[in-house]
Amino acid sequence: MSFTDDKELKEYRDIMKPPEAEGFEDGYNWKAVAGALFLGFIVNPATDYLSLVVGNDASIGGSMKWVLIIFFSEIAKRSFSKLKTQELYVLHYMVGAALADPFSGYLFKQYMAQSEYVQGLGLAAELPAWAFPSAASIQEAGRTLFTTAWLPITALTIFGMVVSRIDNYGLGYVLYRLASDVEKLPFPFAPMSAAGIVALSEGKDDKEKWRQRCFAIGGMLGVVWGIVYICVPMITQVLLPQRIELIPLVFIDFTPQVGSVLEAVPFNLVLNFGAFLSGMIVPWWGVVGSFIGLVITWIANPILQKTGVLSTWEPEMSFIDTIFVNNIDFYLSFGIGLTLAVTFSKLAISGSMTIKNLFIKPKKEETLHQKKWTESIKEGWKILITNNTARGDFSVFGAFGIYLASTFSWIVLGLYLIDGYPWMILTFYALVYTPIISYATAKLEGVCGQAVNIPYLKELTILLTGHKGADIWFAPMPIQNLGAETVGFRVLELTGTKIISQIKTLALTLPIVVVASFFTSEILWRMAPIPSSAYPWTERMWELDLRNKCLMLTSTLEGGSQFLEAIHFEYTGWGLVAGLCTFTGLNALGLPIMLVFGAVWGLNQSNPGALFCTFAGACIAKFYFKKKYKDMWLKYMMVVMAGFGCGMGVTSMIAMSFNVISTMLKPTLW
Repeated sequence: MSFTDDKELKEYRDIMKPPEAEGFEDGYNWKAVAGALFLGFIVNPATDYLSLVVGNDASIGGSMKWVLIIFFSEIAKRSFSKLKTQELYVLHYMVGAALADPFSGYLFKQYMAQSEYVQGLGLAAELPAWAFPSAASIQEAGRTLFTTAWLPITALTIFGMVVSRIDNYGLGYVLYRLASDVEKLPFPFAPMSAAGIVALSEGKDDKEKWRQRCFAIGGMLGVVWGIVYICVPMITQVLLPQRIELIPLVFIDFTPQVGSVLEAVPFNLVLNFGAFLSGMIVPWWGVVGSFIGLVITWIANPILQKTGVLSTWEPEMSFIDTIFVNNIDFYLSFGIGLTLAVTFSKLAISGSMTIKNLFIKPKKEETLHQKKWTESIKEGWKILITNNTARGDFSVFGAFGIYLASTFSWIVLGLYLIDGYPWMILTFYALVYTPIISYATAKLEGVCGQAVNIPYLKELTILLTGHKGADIWFAPMPIQNLGAETVGFRVLELTGTKIISQIKTLALTLPIVVVASFFTSEILWRMAPIPSSAYPWTERMWELDLRNKCLMLTSTLEGGSQFLEAIHFEYTGWGLVAGLCTFTGLNALGLPIMLVFGAVWGLNQSNPGALFCTFAGACIAKFYFKKKYKDMWLKYMMVVMAGFGCGMGVTSMIAMSFNVISTMLKPTLW
């Protein structure tokens, strides 16, 4: 099956087309400033708090894009004015820029620096001072970021943010011009975001009441779910000796019970209504493929355990322990093979499309209009270097210069921080690997919304250098895949927004995000130790995250390494063969593309978590709502999800505010 023939992809691809030249405008104005302040000091704290309480499954970040748009559009409506599509796009884009929270990772850094597990591995002394404060300095100063130990870490974080923002207009922009303007690729998933923005800027009359109804429905669902799932446990935690959980937070662990029947099968359940709603909007066959792959692992794990492959697993192990030991015994190596299979498949597809365009002869009726290969190259080059003034294009030569400058800055910084920094290898990656892999990803994003990644490339590079010590793992390394950035530029084009709007928005949000993110992390840490029962997700899941992170870090230390012991090339071969056979078989049967990739990824050991809720939502949407509402269903659900995110955001802010006020009444903590 060809990607261009996939019906599900065509459904997304045909949602909308870009406007005419006169339809492009600058969407940056004072409303963007108000939106940035709203995001930085209201939305950011709410999302950070939720991520510590219920984890990333809360995922209101994506919904908050629509919350902000609808919030400001409703204010404009009641002010007898109207927001243009370009203004709504700026607000939409701003959320992604503002939620790139640079200091949220500091909370995990302090946990890692003080961890007894890290100290037991001998890693604590190896952590560089420019990436981690020492455990002694944290214990001496208490739970605060306002110490000299955090200064070099903060400086490097801000430097990285500035360079990354500038790099947004480097190679990714060149590839967008190539894929969109020269090759005319459709970018099937870009219209999903763009269509929602355009829809909310149009049809404000009485004929379009469905948007208000959908947003109100989603909002009430979010409020009710937020009260039950977030507010009740977080508020009762302050008022009562033990918090009340009407619905279990994080997950319910059934692994010990399931293990008596299905050996070595990690089984948890996340009761998340947000995941249920998400299932109603994601591609159906992608969810089905993932679920099929998960079921296969349920069958395979007991067999692997009885044959001695999953030998470390023991009955009564928890979900966290089962995931970790299975990863060591088998799934780390197997997952590398699966990732390679997906990568090879995508590269083969990208290469076959290029070869087909270059060498396959056109049909007879097209021959008269077919240009020579050299003429096509010349025409394509002319299109690439010619700027679309209406769109606000800038020179591709300048964009490539930005890429080289940002890459050079990372390499120079690495040389300053690390003795024996592998600058020659990284220069090769910057000049050869990154352009090739980014182009392959840009091409696939333009055709079917997929990306290509080479698994464990950074890790393999570090191991091949023979470097000793843990500092190399935290050094800047410009091993990048910039092809996915083309989708954002396509959304910009579809909404008729000039590129200068995006540049101004990034410049505006940078200082706001730095200040808001820093103080949010400071407040959350001062409220309670992290991890602790005050933040259930950290208490349940950070131990696994820490183990997995340390697994890699020990590979460059003297002595034994869990990571090197976990690599079994035989199992990697199994994963490669299984992935390629699955992809080839399903593709040969003409099954949908999303099912193919979903099944391949599902063969890796999965955390079922919220997949059951997602699958249930996908089934209800597929067999009932899509049949009833047809083409309008995706539009309805975009607004419902926006309302749900708004409701969740409001209730989480109530819970967080209650906790902050309660903590502030204890002056010894501040």
